Amino acid sequence: MERSIEELIELLNDKDDFAVEEAIGQLELRGPEALDALIDALSHRKKNIRMHAATILGAINDEKAIPALIAALKDNNKLVRREASTAVSRMSGAVDPLIETLADEDWKVRGAAAWALGNLGDEKAIPELEKLLDDESSFVKAGAKSAIESINK
Repeated sequence: MERSIEELIELLNDKDDFAVEEAIGQLELRGPEALDALIDALSHRKKNIRMHAATILGAINDEKAIPALIAALKDNNKLVRREASTAVSRMSGAVDPLIETLADEDWKVRGAAAWALGNLGDEKAIPELEKLLDDESSFVKAGAKSAIESINK
């Protein structure tokens, strides 16, 4: 019997790694059907569910998820932020929203946005990334420098 999308999402927090991997695979295969539930899962109370939802959304690569993934850059959990940044860095439609995010008050969010922009490689991000080369956060400075170098390759 096929599991529901909701059941698969709950399995993302299972203690059995094989069950988690199976759920990830099923959710990726059922991407269009699972999209809205996965976007909602980015605000689930369990960090493993948020983290895996971000990973799956990156694999599905539907730009409808961009606003929620950018919001997840503010997550309290470092792993969730990293997966959200990785996921959004695969979506070319995220360039403009990520450029806007470079002005966020949180250094972790600015740094994650810079890193994602470096992966996207769009030259129009360079002027805003250059502004971060004088940021108070060394993490943000390093992220901006790395992003500019990646874009200029």
